[in-house]
Amino acid sequence: MLQISRWKKIVIWGLVALGLYAALPNAFYARVEGHNDAVAAIESAGETSERAAARDAWPSYLPTGLVNLGLDLRGGAHLLGEVEVGEVYAARVDTLWPDVRDALRDERDTVGTIRRLDAPDGLLRVRISQADGMETALAAVRALASPVVSLTAAGQKDYVVAANNDVITVELSEAEKAATDTRTMQQSLEIIRRRVDEVGTREPTIQRQGEDRILIQVPGIGSASELKSLIGTTAKLTFNPVVGQTSNPDQAPGARNFIAPSLDQAGVYYILEETPVVSGDELTDSQPAFDQNGRPAVTFRFNPTGARKFGDYTAANVGAPFAIVLDNEVISAPRINEAIRGGSGQITGNFSVEESTELSVLLRAGALPAKINFLEERTIGPELGADSIEAGKLATMVAFGAVLIFMGVSYGLFGIFANIALIINVGLLFGLLSMIGATLTLPGIAGIVLTVGMAVDANVLVFERIREELKTAKGVGRAIELGYEKALSAIIDANITTFITAAILFIMGSGPVKGFAVTLALGIMTSVFTAIFVTRAMVVMWYGRKNRKGWTLKGLKLVRDDTTVDFFKVAKVTFGFSGAMVVVALVSFLMMGLNFGIDFRGGTTIRTQSESAVDVADYRAALAPLGFGDVSITEVFDPNFAENQHVAMIRIEAQDDVSSVAPETIQTVEDALKVVDESITFPSVESVGPKVSGELIKTAIYAVVAAIAAVLFYIWLRFEWQFAVGAVVALVHDIAITIGIFAIFKIQFDLTIIAALLTIVGYSLNDTVVVFDRVRENLRKYKKLELSGVLNMSINETLARTVMTSGTTLVALIALLVLGGDVIRGFVFAMTLGIVVGTWSSVFVASNILLWLGVKRDWDKKDPTPGIQADGSAV
Repeated sequence: MLQISRWKKIVIWGLVALGLYAALPNAFYARVEGHNDAVAAIESAGETSERAAARDAWPSYLPTGLVNLGLDLRGGAHLLGEVEVGEVYAARVDTLWPDVRDALRDERDTVGTIRRLDAPDGLLRVRISQADGMETALAAVRALASPVVSLTAAGQKDYVVAANNDVITVELSEAEKAATDTRTMQQSLEIIRRRVDEVGTREPTIQRQGEDRILIQVPGIGSASELKSLIGTTAKLTFNPVVGQTSNPDQAPGARNFIAPSLDQAGVYYILEETPVVSGDELTDSQPAFDQNGRPAVTFRFNPTGARKFGDYTAANVGAPFAIVLDNEVISAPRINEAIRGGSGQITGNFSVEESTELSVLLRAGALPAKINFLEERTIGPELGADSIEAGKLATMVAFGAVLIFMGVSYGLFGIFANIALIINVGLLFGLLSMIGATLTLPGIAGIVLTVGMAVDANVLVFERIREELKTAKGVGRAIELGYEKALSAIIDANITTFITAAILFIMGSGPVKGFAVTLALGIMTSVFTAIFVTRAMVVMWYGRKNRKGWTLKGLKLVRDDTTVDFFKVAKVTFGFSGAMVVVALVSFLMMGLNFGIDFRGGTTIRTQSESAVDVADYRAALAPLGFGDVSITEVFDPNFAENQHVAMIRIEAQDDVSSVAPETIQTVEDALKVVDESITFPSVESVGPKVSGELIKTAIYAVVAAIAAVLFYIWLRFEWQFAVGAVVALVHDIAITIGIFAIFKIQFDLTIIAALLTIVGYSLNDTVVVFDRVRENLRKYKKLELSGVLNMSINETLARTVMTSGTTLVALIALLVLGGDVIRGFVFAMTLGIVVGTWSSVFVASNILLWLGVKRDWDKKDPTPGIQADGSAV
């Protein structure tokens, strides 16, 4: 009987209420965001009338979690940096020299005189004059080693000490290097986070990627150059003994010394000892101030260890100069007049107020333990982000409205139930995104639109099955019940395959691709929940109100109920056409190649916007003298732009093998273009180094292969190996044709297209699995019918669902393609193309392969999915 127990109803509607409650703040985004900012400001700086008003604009008893907006929606800067951890090894070993020297001096009678030798970075070499005392020397140096501070290296020492004739070598152990890497990355993350937090930015993303990389995304900041100026320097402060002064920077400084320029005296250089007396690591505080003459200065205070060392050194060197060195430049070199025992002091120099404030911020946050090379940077202007939000909103609303109308016309009252569930579905999706603190990007909006288009698929499966059961079942209630039960198997299989691709996108993707994967995965879960439980709960409530005897599921039918199309009558033609398309696509790819974006090729892309029409020839003439090699200039046409907005994309090839194009180079390009057009602005700049781009190519290939392999395994496990081969051949068919069209029309191919390809994999499998699920059911029902007959019957029975799902998804994607803006046009075009090709392949390619391979009808084999009977119905 068609019914749901009371406790299930309570759970279903309780989860719906909880999800919508969590999503509520997003409907009042600006107000809630102002409330959250005000609460944070009051906690840190105290309450004012303005802050109190902003705080009280949203009730404190309501949730305050929001879906964070990514850089492409809010504007901001993105950096991917690589930490040079090798620098830390060298610094650690270098600071060990005074302790080694003192330990060996205590054994001078046995080891003789000692002398430090030149050695590669990270290695300390010391020669003793009496080689017979080597054992004593080794024991003295080894006594300086300490246990490695790591859970995985218990009992191991931090230094390895060895002897070669009369030379002692000291270096970090492998265990200590691993522990140092971890500490260096943690310290770098914390220091960058402090520096970014100092400027009061909203919702920054600062996280470790891989072994030695840090991803930094800061919404609202002006540019990547501005962000780099804040965190790009190590702000390494040291106090070094002064050996001498010179005007020749090429002069030999002597052993264990180095030359550093004066920051405020042009042409003056200081010869300093390499080993500092005290370093900035021992600073506990730093504040901007003014000296006795009213000039900007910076105060500092050491911790007890630093204060003791600083006091002992100044007491022993009264009358001698010492240098205050910041990032290898001498800020000042005062003479020590008396011992400084207080552990605090003041840095004076030719500072402005802004410079003294920034320096105090850097010192207060701490010195970065090692240099960071920035391999990738992106700047998104706030105007471009606002345009993206508006375009995304419009496209989503149009797609959403079109799908609602489509479902209502096709299924009448049940279509209205599905529409209510669809609205709840989107609400639940935003609720989940809010609860996990996810970041929504423009590809994420595409994921929502795709979810809107695909969310109806489960309902279509159920409703079409109900229509079939109404013809044979005894009673309306039983038909509806069987419709939900028999559609369950196809819903589970279809959505698991799509979820697999979303998971691979999340694991192997980065940035916007990862955000798209999160949106897609959560959308799959909410779609299945609303289709299986929410719409069913509404149908049960409707059914129980009165006698429904004789009721039929009315609505517009795009496909007749009694279709008997012979899809294999012209199998040679359809399969030959697909084969020819694949051959043409592969030849086009091999002969013409792909128009790789900077994600895969490296280089810089600058987006320009101006009030004057774009003159590509003038732009090219302005950039030609700069000597950047291959520069591509393309005007962008978009109906969403205002009449006075003219947009162009300028792509510059990578300039070296280490990092992306330098900020100075980008500034040079901008200055040259401003000469051509004074009204020109630069709403976005993206730069990717060759090192990263090469890695991204490998990752993209691995992602596609992993998705196909995972799906192959799942379908083989869930069905039979013949089904798996048919599905994978269809996948390769879809991907090959899509890539071929990108090659023929020279559409830019970047990371987001890889995300689109994997989404095509998921959608194509979704469609294929629905057909295969019906084939499996009919094989068991019609044991004596030929395989071609079973395949024809199954395709005809699921044809209405195929047309409905493809139609709704295409409606949503076309809305995004037309209205979503040029930023994701290639991404949406790839998905739109994939839907068309994927629908074709599920009918004409996968089924043909299955017919060719044949299927062993093992009737005794149990269905591998628990809870699903052999006929596809739930137990």
